[in-house]
Amino acid sequence: MNVDAAKIMLVEDDSQDLELTLRALGKANLADQIQVARDGVEALDFIFGEGSHAGRDVGTIPRLILLDIKLPKVDGMAVLEPLKADSRTRSIPVVMLTSSSEVKDLTQCYRLGVNSYIVKPVNMNAFVKAVQDLGMYWLLLNEAPEE
Repeated sequence: MNVDAAKIMLVEDDSQDLELTLRALGKANLADQIQVARDGVEALDFIFGEGSHAGRDVGTIPRLILLDIKLPKVDGMAVLEPLKADSRTRSIPVVMLTSSSEVKDLTQCYRLGVNSYIVKPVNMNAFVKAVQDLGMYWLLLNEAPEE
């Protein structure tokens, strides 16, 4: 896959959740163009064409970002803030897909501009269905502005 053409950016550090999410997107035929970042620094570097992704065509942005809150190096909220503050990336739908059900996290994410906040279901089948539904909605049903 050409990483510049990623439709979905998945920012997840937990190996099991990463594997389940990729499998769920695959079952929904949405896994052909996924860019994975294992921490917040890698996610920001990819989006803004810096660090290990210097030289990447930043004009080509993902159509959806699935973002965990609890990430190494830079947490999900610290990734969300510059995404929503920058005119080049503000319109990318960002879905917090997290284990945190804390009201302060939910409130802060919406204050920073998250488009949706989903607490990861503990049940594996419910988790797979939630990820499939997210992908189908944001990539197939939702009308996004032309860039």
